[in-house]
Parts: sequence; C-alpha cells; structure tokens
Amino acid sequence: MFIDSFIKHLKNERNYSLHTLRAYAGDLRAFEEYLRGIEETLSVADADVDMLRLWVASLMDRGCAASSVCRKLSSLRSFYAYMRAAGAAGDNPATALRGPKCRKALPVFIKEEEIDRLIDEMPFGEGFAACRDRAMILCFYETGVRLSELVGLDLGSVDLQQGQLRVLGKRNKERIIPFAGELRGELEYYLSERAKVAAPGEQALFVTMAGTRVNQQQVYRVVNKRLSAVTSAAKKSPHTLRHSFATAMLNNDAELMAVKELLGHERLATTEIYTHLTFEELKRFYDKAHPRAGNN
Repeated sequence: MFIDSFIKHLKNERNYSLHTLRAYAGDLRAFEEYLRGIEETLSVADADVDMLRLWVASLMDRGCAASSVCRKLSSLRSFYAYMRAAGAAGDNPATALRGPKCRKALPVFIKEEEIDRLIDEMPFGEGFAACRDRAMILCFYETGVRLSELVGLDLGSVDLQQGQLRVLGKRNKERIIPFAGELRGELEYYLSERAKVAAPGEQALFVTMAGTRVNQQQVYRVVNKRLSAVTSAAKKSPHTLRHSFATAMLNNDAELMAVKELLGHERLATTEIYTHLTFEELKRFYDKAHPRAGNN
C-alpha cells in the first residue's frame, strides 16, 4: 500500500519519468520480496538498518554492480523520507547506510573530426527521410537535447527567426536553447519537405514517412546507423551526441555554468563529469605526443 502511494506521489507531485518510476517500484518490490523471504509478514515499512545491511550484502554476494546497489539504496532513502513526512515512520533506516564506492564511468563521445566527417562529407541520400535524418543529427549535436526532448518537439518549439529551441525537459522544466545558422538552414529545408508528408493537423516537428510523430526507437536506429559510418565508439546513440555536444563546448572554452544550463542539468556536479572527460582526452594527447611520457 505504501509503495503504491509513494510511486503515485513521485508521478503526480514530482513529475518523475516513467523509466524512473519503474526503477523505484522495482527496487522497492525487490526489497519487499527479500524481507518476506525472512519472514512472510514483513514489509518494507517494517525494516530496520540491520535488515537493509543484510540485503545490501546479499546483493553484493550475487554480483550486483556497485552503481545498482547505490541506486537501490537511494530508492529506499526516498521511500522512507516520504513515509516519515506522512507520519507513518520514525527515523529513516537507509540514511545510516553508505553504498559501495563505484567508479563513475566517463561518458562516451564522438570526436569532433568524426562528427565533421559525418555532417560535411558523408552522403545522407535523397528524399524526405534523408533530409529528416540529417536535421535530427544536427539538432542533437548543436543543441545537446535528450532523445525524449527531441521526440517531443513540436512546430511551435522552434523559432527560426530568433534561432531558439524551446525544450520541455525532465520534470516538465522548460529551457530555451540557442542554435546557429547551420541548423537554422537545415530546419528550414526540412520543414519545406515535412509539409509534403505530414498528416493534417500533426504538430510534431520530426515525423515519419507516414506523417506522424517519430518515436524514440526510430530515432535511436537512425542515429546508430549514421554514427556507425564514421566511428568505432562503443556507444552510438542520441545520448552519445549529447555527450559530444557538451565535450565540444568545453573543449572550445565554454563556461561550465553555461553548459549546465544548455543541458538542463539540475546540479553542477552532473555537468562536471565532462571536465574529467576533457582532461582524460588531454592526457591521452600528452601521453601520445610527449617524448618522455612513456619513461615511467
């Protein structure tokens, strides 16, 4: 009962995404199942810090990744905080536990020269789909939008005269992203082609050949196919282009706070991972170029 009301609270009051809601619900149900393996009458609301500690130990024993364990603990902390605010619990038992240390993986990005080759040299083909694909690739790389944000763009989201994109991000937070002449020209051409195929009254910016809004799976396949032509990077996704946007901005002297706002991050710490990434790239060049770099 408490789990259901908590998930409803996250959906209605906090505007959490469907993906996040499923993750929270899955974590809490898994913990509840573990508790009932100890004693059938136990629920998540009954657990104490010792039970949480045993659960964490069992997860680690099963080979659960440190990042997954930390996320599960985060779900429990939020749940118990909700219960406490509702007057249904006392202390939050999850606050006494620290998750296992996990090394944060640096995001994969596409090198600037590879992006340049894709946009400037690789043929996209002829017809509406080719025009749309190129416009989507440019939109990802020149604005740093998320996949869900691009799919959600409407005709009214684009101001070609001002060179601005109005994006509805996580938790329905709106932000304005500027874009330059190259994307403006591409969108102008795309919109002229879109008018030939769009279904009557369709407001989506990016549409399929059938004239209806594209979905996330379709866009992912387009990006993966186009990036595969120019890079051997482990990941070739819309999010890779978002990482590439942020990395290119910082490599070309953009202010960290400006990149944070463009990406729609809530916390500066989320954006700071790109400074580590650019340092890693700098170190790679140093190790390759300096004559004494390999002497230790």
